[in-house]
Amino acid sequence: MILASLVFALLAALLHVYIFTMESITWTRPATWKRFGVASQADADTTRPLAYNQGFYNLFLAAGALAGTGAIALGHPAVGWTLVFSSCGSMLLAAIVLALSGRKYLRAAATQGATPLLAVVLGVLGLLTA
Repeated sequence: MILASLVFALLAALLHVYIFTMESITWTRPATWKRFGVASQADADTTRPLAYNQGFYNLFLAAGALAGTGAIALGHPAVGWTLVFSSCGSMLLAAIVLALSGRKYLRAAATQGATPLLAVVLGVLGLLTA
């Protein structure tokens, strides 16, 4: 279960790096802003600073999960699990908030929250049975 937890933490991190690229790098491209339900190029331009900031939030969560899995791999489990649980827990809580924002966000919330949920649950179960 430990290995599966770490794989899901890595997948969650990779997804959040991808979200970072969309929000902080490609936000004003039509393919990106349409994916986020933004109505027009003008709206994308107006919301760009907010998306830019949000993208870095996602990048920092990804960095925590990546650093945590790396710390575990390098033999520092206390530091590693603290980072994995903190980062993936925050990703999961953000997905819950997104889901509570409205029905139209349920799919995005499920996509954003599934891998960190599995990382946390499998990590806890793995540590309890180790």
